[in-house]
Amino acid sequence: MKIINFNQSNSLFNQFLSEIRDVHIQGDRIRFRRNIERVGEIMAYEISRTLPYHPVSVQTPLATAVENVPSEQPVVATILRAGLPLHQGFINYFDHAENAFVSAYRKYINEDNFDIHIEYIASPRLDGKILILTDPMLATGSSMELAYEALLTKGEPSHIHIASVIASRQAIEHIKKVFPTEKTTVWCGAIDPELNAHSYIVPGLGDAGDLCYGEKE
Repeated sequence: MKIINFNQSNSLFNQFLSEIRDVHIQGDRIRFRRNIERVGEIMAYEISRTLPYHPVSVQTPLATAVENVPSEQPVVATILRAGLPLHQGFINYFDHAENAFVSAYRKYINEDNFDIHIEYIASPRLDGKILILTDPMLATGSSMELAYEALLTKGEPSHIHIASVIASRQAIEHIKKVFPTEKTTVWCGAIDPELNAHSYIVPGLGDAGDLCYGEKE
């Protein structure tokens, strides 16, 4: 399993990530959502470099040009609701991609303990297709695992790309255990060292869904 950590090299990506984390900036919801979207666009570009390509002839006003274009389009899947801006970033670049949506939420048993519940799935058939699973925060990895299991009812993808803005080390280790090693690639903006007692990533960025769309009851 290949793990790509964007934070290990310097690029404009780091500027967007710093603003996403910054408590003095992230309160601007439009800017926060747009920065998450930008992260998705950059990740989409990088993932596009791993796809198969084939040449096509294109007629210009003057002559014929040959360009390489993707041989297949991925299915871009997201976990509602926090994943929507990241998902939008991906489909800004993958214009012709199919889309899938899974709802996953934490149902708290008490202040410190919760179960992950899946209530909704909308997806095309996935047999033999490239699947991109997006979720801005990869905290424990349980939501991603359950979302993937739900999507498997729609078929077996040929390759899985997991895309997350911030992941915890614990989540990365969990993903390594539960996803097929030979056909999974993980793309992270940063990998943070720990989870707190409420299973939030530290230092992380807070609650991505609330920062995007407002607090929920």
